[in-house]
Amino acid sequence: MSETKISELQTGLLFERPLLEMEQKIEELKRLAQSTHLDLTGEIKALEERLRSQTAEVYAGLTPWEKVNVARHAERPMTSDYIAMMLDDFTELHGDRLYGDDRAIVTGLAQMAGVRFMLIGHRKGKAVKDRLACNFGCAHPEGYRKALLKMKLAEKLRIPIVTFINTPGAYPGIGAEERGQAGAIATNILEMFGLRVPIISIVIGEGGSGGALGIGVGDRVAILEHAYYSVISPEGCAAILWKSGDKAPEAAAALKLTSADLRKQGLVDDVIEEPLGGAHRDPRATVERVKARILGWLGELSALPVETLLERRYRKFRSMGLPAEGVVGAAAADAAN
Repeated sequence: MSETKISELQTGLLFERPLLEMEQKIEELKRLAQSTHLDLTGEIKALEERLRSQTAEVYAGLTPWEKVNVARHAERPMTSDYIAMMLDDFTELHGDRLYGDDRAIVTGLAQMAGVRFMLIGHRKGKAVKDRLACNFGCAHPEGYRKALLKMKLAEKLRIPIVTFINTPGAYPGIGAEERGQAGAIATNILEMFGLRVPIISIVIGEGGSGGALGIGVGDRVAILEHAYYSVISPEGCAAILWKSGDKAPEAAAALKLTSADLRKQGLVDDVIEEPLGGAHRDPRATVERVKARILGWLGELSALPVETLLERRYRKFRSMGLPAEGVVGAAAADAAN
């Protein structure tokens, strides 16, 4: 067995182990056919078809907790991968003009297929050193202030904004609280409602709590098929309700955090289908699908008058959480106005 496959079998998700073992067998047959010149085409094709069928079956039956683990997969494409594979040009912009440059949020001027926009996204890092420097995607208040400054710049330049959400939550440390974490996130949410340019927000992995909402107000809010979006992480919820992290699977089910649940509740506008077996199995295909959706949405949103754009953005979020039928009293009157 190759070192790569050994590593995958050791670190892969538990429910993926049979799939990885089958992939290993296919690779061994290919190497055998190459070294011995035996015609094993039939056997290889049969195994590949069986792998596709079993992968589809496994991923169709994932529990909410298993989907959370797919969203956290180390090989899943991150914001840096989208920048590298999706954009024709990118100029990173730094700093919040107040405290510092938070590496957990990356911002910059982007160009893709001739379309210019401001890209803002959570950055987790890949190597251990980078992940530590980025706090595993948990931004400080200076990160959210940096994001808002760049959004305001996009408004001044009259270019759209695209945000990539991928964070377990905002950084919970004392220093972040002392520098106004809650206020920075709240200010971003408020200000994003008034930005006079189209905004697209996509949850590409984890969408945790206010850390996600700080760059999550958009005219189009989408989520990748195996990503999650939640008011709190399953572990955090389990710690509060059951005083035990072992209850995280139960918490994940109760939180209704999967893409299907979110679409049903009207909390996201669209679900972007991932390649068979998840985004981590084919990052480039995932990036291409996201790219196509972004270009399509930008075309639609850019054609709308600014006042219509702002009104629809406000109404979309204002209607969230209201009962589908039988709304009475002040809530109904406010929704109608």
